[in-house]
Amino acid sequence: MTDAHTTPHIAEQAGTLLLGGDLRVHRLGFGAMRIVGEGVWGPPRDRDEALAVLRRTVELGIDFIDTADSYGPQISEQLIKEALYPYPEGLVIGTKAGFARTGPAQWHKLGRPEYLKQQVELSLRNLGVERIDLMQLHRIDPEVPLADQLGALVELQREGKIRHIGLSEVSVDELSAARAITPIASVQNRYAPSFRQSEDVLEQCEKDGIAFLPWAPVDRGEMAAPTSPLASIAAEHGISPVQLALAWLLHRSPVMLPIPGTSRVAHLEENTAAATVRLSEDEVERIGRFLS
Repeated sequence: MTDAHTTPHIAEQAGTLLLGGDLRVHRLGFGAMRIVGEGVWGPPRDRDEALAVLRRTVELGIDFIDTADSYGPQISEQLIKEALYPYPEGLVIGTKAGFARTGPAQWHKLGRPEYLKQQVELSLRNLGVERIDLMQLHRIDPEVPLADQLGALVELQREGKIRHIGLSEVSVDELSAARAITPIASVQNRYAPSFRQSEDVLEQCEKDGIAFLPWAPVDRGEMAAPTSPLASIAAEHGISPVQLALAWLLHRSPVMLPIPGTSRVAHLEENTAAATVRLSEDEVERIGRFLS
């Protein structure tokens, strides 16, 4: 396997997809949730390392970064700006709104139109951009009509402040309802080799050419352990179980855009090296059966 330490732009080997039909990005991105404090709250324990991780992402050829206003809150977006602004050409940043935070590990769905508009304005300021490439509704608030939630984003899109609209943690029916209101560029659901409850959503995204962003794509505890169910196959390739899990995701679907996150440069390099792993169709099927 190619070494991420010595190979620039290694993420390019993951291939590309078109996000929203006009933004071509490599299919291995970076999730910026873990660069903030414990409980996704407050500043990072090691600020210099967090900034180094972000700068290393672009060195490795990663050109899609996923964040959210609720990470910190706001701190993840601010760190991205501090580390990377002015942004390199071709870098696509997706963010999210729809959660209110009241403390570490505390998340409250909030989809009132005025709140969503306020959070988009804050994200524009925190990221230092005039238009957000991908604004995702972080969760559908059951207390607010979906048309009102997406309508707020559509209004901002018409004002030129949002380029594409995405969703997070939705069912096939919710995706269909959203698409009746506005085009949807991406869906971000939890998905991993050992967690595939969103299989039907992935298949719908593949059918309709919608990018699928699996969050928590690797369970480092289970997948990285010596007893990992992926350990034997990983050993055959001379890679770690984490890298094999990411490689399986990349092989699983052409619309898959994994966004593994980390607060350490070493883990970032390990994750990104998965872009070079090539699996046979038999291995992809075998891993899928093994973990189903």
